[in-house]
Amino acid sequence: MGIPKHASFKHPVAISQVMVNFAARYGVDAQTCLLGTGIIEAQLRDPDALIVRDQEMRLIENLMLALPDIPALGFELGLRYNVATFGLWGFALRTSRTVREAVQCALRYLPLSTAYCRLEIFCDQHEYGTSVDASAIPHHLRQFLLERDVATGIRLFDELALSGLHVLRLEFQGRPPAHADRIEALSGIAPHYGCSRNAIVLRRQDAELPLPMYDLHLVRLLEEQCRTQLERRQVGGVTGQVRQFLLGATGLPASLEDVANQLAMAPRSLHRRLTEEGTTFRKLVEAERKQLAGQLLENTEMKQEDLAFQLGYADSTAFARAFRRWFGQSPNEYRKVSKR
Repeated sequence: MGIPKHASFKHPVAISQVMVNFAARYGVDAQTCLLGTGIIEAQLRDPDALIVRDQEMRLIENLMLALPDIPALGFELGLRYNVATFGLWGFALRTSRTVREAVQCALRYLPLSTAYCRLEIFCDQHEYGTSVDASAIPHHLRQFLLERDVATGIRLFDELALSGLHVLRLEFQGRPPAHADRIEALSGIAPHYGCSRNAIVLRRQDAELPLPMYDLHLVRLLEEQCRTQLERRQVGGVTGQVRQFLLGATGLPASLEDVANQLAMAPRSLHRRLTEEGTTFRKLVEAERKQLAGQLLENTEMKQEDLAFQLGYADSTAFARAFRRWFGQSPNEYRKVSKR
């Protein structure tokens, strides 16, 4: 399946949980990490919760602002990810036949990972590797995300081959940063700078190393599930853009007119475009409200009045009426059942 050129994708919130846990090691609390992201702490414990790119970017900005004096911050964070972090995508890599096939699978379904850089495979008579292009990332986040994605790649290679594989070389464009020694200390690999590309380089023979968990049946099954997840997480068309605004700073209290203004469209035009895509603004708001209401009741002690406000209702009565329509019971009844 081809990935649309201008498509963006939702990421599992579990990836954000890694960042929040990492920040906590340096004394930064979750509220600081999540400020302005539209992510609530309850979502971090939901394995099915998804967030959009802008939310994750804001979290990364918060992390960088909170820890400006930590050298090689992005690289150190990247080493915290592991195969299990990525769920289905990571499992698909682990059950591949060889390292080469695992890398090919990784790139086919790359939006299911945390990578923001563009990755490409290269190979010659002696070497095999992955180039890492960060040029499309906003400048203030570029070095952080480049180093994070490289470090994540190193960690995944180590895990996949159970230390039977060794990175031959790390290549970076540009001059060495002040924290170059820290990267070497963290990875055990001396990075090369002033190179023509950013890359993780292996010996070609290591690309053919067999992986211990190879299972042909699982490979086929997981490939199909990865394709399905990729389609589900794609944020496309006007519908996807509206969802991003509802989940972001604009929030669920936003009106059709508010979102239309954000999209530089007339409200009537926005309504027509959503109809063409088989939905309405009201349906999108209702779907997000329903999902968030359940999460908040299960995972927080928020009062019903506060829940109503958070979800954009005028009062708790209107919220309770909508909740009973969705779940067939009152918010209080739902909370009691979920706590048992």
